[in-house]
Amino acid sequence: MITLERANLHLQSWLDAELAVSSGQSYSIGSRSLTRASLPEIRKQINYWRNEVTRLSGRGRKARRYVPRDL
Repeated sequence: MITLERANLHLQSWLDAELAVSSGQSYSIGSRSLTRASLPEIRKQINYWRNEVTRLSGRGRKARRYVPRDL
């Protein structure tokens, strides 16, 4: 089960990843190179975890009123 705290942790990690990618998608030092995850995938994960945080915190709930009818 995913808790609100865990969802916030994941969201923050993906936001940090987006920041890292914005400073450079890939780089090389000598014969070594590093390529980061794709920005569209990172944004997809940010949206997912933001929705999870909203759902788990109860902020996404809407009050609904139903009127019973006799058919």
